[in-house]
Amino acid sequence: MRLTKLNIKKINLNDIDKNYSGQDILIKLGELYQYESGIYGYGNIWTKLERIIENIMIEELDKAGAIQVEFPKLQPRKIWDQSNRWNMYTKEGDIMFTLENNLGEYGLAPTAEECATLFGANRLTSHKNLPAIYYQINEKFRKEIRTRGYLFRPRTFVMMDAYSFDKSAEDMKSTYDLMHQVYLNIFKRIGIKIMPTISDNGVIGGNIAEEFQVATKLGEDTILFDEKQNIGINKEVLEFENKEEYLNRLNVKNITELKEYSAVELGNNFQLGTKYSESMNLTYIDENGENKPYFMGCYGIGVGRIIASIIENNVIIEDEKIKGFAIPYHLAPYKVQIIYNEKNRENAEHIYSILLENNIPCILDDRENLMIGNRINDVFVLGTPKMIVLGNRYDGENIEIENIKDHTKESIPVINLVSYFKKVNN
Repeated sequence: MRLTKLNIKKINLNDIDKNYSGQDILIKLGELYQYESGIYGYGNIWTKLERIIENIMIEELDKAGAIQVEFPKLQPRKIWDQSNRWNMYTKEGDIMFTLENNLGEYGLAPTAEECATLFGANRLTSHKNLPAIYYQINEKFRKEIRTRGYLFRPRTFVMMDAYSFDKSAEDMKSTYDLMHQVYLNIFKRIGIKIMPTISDNGVIGGNIAEEFQVATKLGEDTILFDEKQNIGINKEVLEFENKEEYLNRLNVKNITELKEYSAVELGNNFQLGTKYSESMNLTYIDENGENKPYFMGCYGIGVGRIIASIIENNVIIEDEKIKGFAIPYHLAPYKVQIIYNEKNRENAEHIYSILLENNIPCILDDRENLMIGNRINDVFVLGTPKMIVLGNRYDGENIEIENIKDHTKESIPVINLVSYFKKVNN
């Protein structure tokens, strides 16, 4: 990508939100656009990173036998009345955005249990069709009264949500355990140290639920975590009257031995049981020819929260000043940024074309009338993990590649440039 095409705005790094520095940099660059609190437009860097994260999810879900589908974002009230959740989401909880016209009442999807249950029941008519898992990745809408942390708690966001259908409680638990492992695989590939945590079911329903938390000073949750068992508990459930039910699942005798973390929830899983299939009167035919309700599970991962966590946890601070951020190389939409002084313009164009021809995503800073120091500073605000500088010391034969996060440098012959990046990619 040529940087002139991105049209980034000039920003003052001394005027950056100290709590959410990475996202605020993108706001000030124009790479995130806030229409109003909690509603955003996404620029090139965010959007390409989102596709990379989504592809990791798709690969792991597909390997587990889940089937990708898509449900409507605009959902009619009548299907929410079937599950008895319309009033819960529009009046009691006041979570759903709604609209009404001469066609009827509708809600913008905060989640998709009703749609998924109807979709599954239409196809999964026999016990021979079970088990089944359907998933989608698309936008959700929630009427957050108080938005927080830019994309940590907005009003619109991209989410992966999946829904499983089984014949029995035992089969439902097996699928739940399968999805637990799928989540661990996803977060491992992304590079996030995730903490599975026992949690409350909330308005989703069911009997068993877990969250997938990441430790961060920006967290709005507090969790108690057992490092040996790799399981924790959301501290909020200790205030519930039935807290012993949650503690029994934790299998820890002394919770004072657990380590306390501030954390952000990136995903959650629920064992729903027959809550939706029974309330919506949807069944399959079992081995004996009888109608039986589905045992279901639902699973969600906040894509926007993952990206926000990646960016905020990779902010670069030098001499107590915010310098920018560096996206981990394996996730970065652009692997390297090429900057140059005017006498090396042709050399830079040549290197740029070589990298593109070999499918190595890169940025060429082709803006005019800029000092090389200004170009270097802008590498940090775009999150590019590596940088090539063609300055006065460039001899035409050897290229110096700098790692943005720790400033380590490697000098390689120009003829080895492609093999270097292919080696790093692997």
